[in-house]
Amino acid sequence: MAKAYLGIDIGGTKCAASLAVRTGEGKKPEILGKKKIKTGGTPDEMLRKLGNLADELLSDGGIPAPAGIGIACGGPLDAARGWVLSPPNLPGWDAVPVCTFFRERYGAPAVLGNDADACALAEWKFGAGAGCRNMIFLTFGTGLGAGLILDGKLYRGANGNAGEIGHVRLRPKGPVGYGKEGSAEGFCSGGGIARLAAIRSVGNPAAEPLLRAADGDPLAFTAGMIAGMAKAGDAFCCDIYTECGEMLGETLAVLIDLFNPERIVLGGIFMRSGELLRRGMERALRKEALPQSLDCLQILPAELGENIGDYAALSLVM
Repeated sequence: MAKAYLGIDIGGTKCAASLAVRTGEGKKPEILGKKKIKTGGTPDEMLRKLGNLADELLSDGGIPAPAGIGIACGGPLDAARGWVLSPPNLPGWDAVPVCTFFRERYGAPAVLGNDADACALAEWKFGAGAGCRNMIFLTFGTGLGAGLILDGKLYRGANGNAGEIGHVRLRPKGPVGYGKEGSAEGFCSGGGIARLAAIRSVGNPAAEPLLRAADGDPLAFTAGMIAGMAKAGDAFCCDIYTECGEMLGETLAVLIDLFNPERIVLGGIFMRSGELLRRGMERALRKEALPQSLDCLQILPAELGENIGDYAALSLVM
C-alpha cells in the first residue's frame, strides 16, 4: 500500500484536513479525500475536531496511520517547536503546540509551516512556480503574507517568520490589518477591502448602491460583495478595487526591489478578481519598482486554484 499523508490547513475562517498519496516526482499528489469545518471555539476544541476529521479520512481510505502530517497556518509561528503564536486571524491561539497534538495522535512526524511558505512550496513544486529558482507567493485572503523561494530553496528566516509583508505599514492612516493601521494587510486582504470601502463610503453618494446592498450597514460589506458589484460596473466598487490594486502594487514593489524574483504568484482574491486589481497594481509597479527587475518578472495567479490550501499543507511533508 502506498504511503498516505495528512494535510491540515488552519485558517481564520475555515479549517480543513486532506489525505493524499504521491503520484510521481514533480506531480501533484492525488488527494484521496478532504473534509472542512468552520473555524471557531477554543484551540483545543478545534484541534479535536480536526483530529476527528483526519480519523474519518484515514478510516474511509482504509489507512491505519499517516506517514507524515503537514500543518499550514498563518503566522507568526515557532515552526521549530511546532507552535502557533497568536496569528491576528486566530485570536486565542497563543503558543498552541499543534505538532505535538498530531504527532502524539498518530505516531508520525508532523511539520508546521507558515501558510504562505507552504503555498509557495506547493506552487513551486506543482503549479505556477515550477521550473524557476526565485519565486514569491502571496496569500491574499483573510490575511496577506509572502512565501519566499530563493535560489531554489524555501527561505524561512531566523525563526520561521520571514515574509510577513502584511505587517509592513504603507500609510500612516488606513484600514487596520495585522494589528497595524495602514498596513499592507489592512489594504490587501478580504477584511481590508471591506474596511476600506466602509471608510470611503462615509459621506460619499457614490457608495449608495453598495450601502443598499448591505442594508445600510457598512460593517456588512464583504470583499466578495464589492467585487460582484465592481464586475457589474459599479463605479464606487471599481474604485475600491483599483485603490487596493495600487496598494498591492506598492507591496509587490518592495518585494521585487529586495529579492528580484522571476515570478510572483498570487492566490486568494487575485485568483478570483485579478482583472479588478491589475490596472492599479501595474500602475504602482511602474512607478515604484526597479525597472530592470520588473522587466524579468512574471506576475501570475495561483495555478492550484481554490485547492491550494490542501496542496500547501501536504507539500510540507511530501
